[in-house]
Amino acid sequence: MLVPLLVAATITVAATTTDLRELVAAVGGDRVRVESLTDPRQDPHTREIHPHQLALLGRSDLLVRVGLDHEPWLARAAKSVPPPAHDVDCSRAVALLGTDTPRLRADRGTHVHAFGNPHYWLDPENAHGITAAIADALARIAPADRAVFDENRRRFLARLDAALERWRARLAPHAGARVVAVHDTWPYFARRFGLVVAGTVEERPGIPPSPAYVATLIERMRASGVRLVVAEPGAPASLVRRIADGAGARVVTLAPSVGADPEAGDYLALFETNVTRLAAALDSLR
Repeated sequence: MLVPLLVAATITVAATTTDLRELVAAVGGDRVRVESLTDPRQDPHTREIHPHQLALLGRSDLLVRVGLDHEPWLARAAKSVPPPAHDVDCSRAVALLGTDTPRLRADRGTHVHAFGNPHYWLDPENAHGITAAIADALARIAPADRAVFDENRRRFLARLDAALERWRARLAPHAGARVVAVHDTWPYFARRFGLVVAGTVEERPGIPPSPAYVATLIERMRASGVRLVVAEPGAPASLVRRIADGAGARVVTLAPSVGADPEAGDYLALFETNVTRLAAALDSLR
């Protein structure tokens, strides 16, 4: 007599970014079906709510989000469909930067870092806390699979930690290098790899600079010897080039999220791409 096999139910997960999608997939493995609610090639802060996004939220068992003010559209979506029964705010799993910096009120703009800098996934070390929170949430839904989630996490972090040693060694010769970033995306990355973000092209997060501010920024870059501007896909190219030319600086384009650049196809590739490009740009300034 054949005995029917018991197949574990798949957990459906909605992640608000591709970065969190990759970390959920790394921990959940074949026990999860996870999709990102946002396209990294678009501004994730001001996007419209689409039917497929609402449908994904409505059928998901778990929501995994960046938190802080990174997803102002999420509250609107939750008014249209019942939110998942389980919710992980990954910002609670890491030590945040920028929480003591005076900000505009969150209701004055769509993405002003009002509660701290939300780009914490760009420190690979933070994947330890994020994946721990994800594993805990998955285990609450499927307690029998706890050992599977823990083992998946252990193997992923072993690969990540090995790669981190290589990335740190590649950027070690440039410790203390000063750069200007277009958006305030890179403080976690800079801290992990020993760099200094000396300023940003935006006067405040998400707010375009005034002509007077741009002129002052160029003069400060000249005076302090900052010779590299870190841009992102979608940054205003003419403005970035004007600042770089005025300051005698180079421009390097880094990927802020998985999939924002074709070479950054997964979480490890995101850092491999960014470290390689940044190191090459800094090498060229020597």
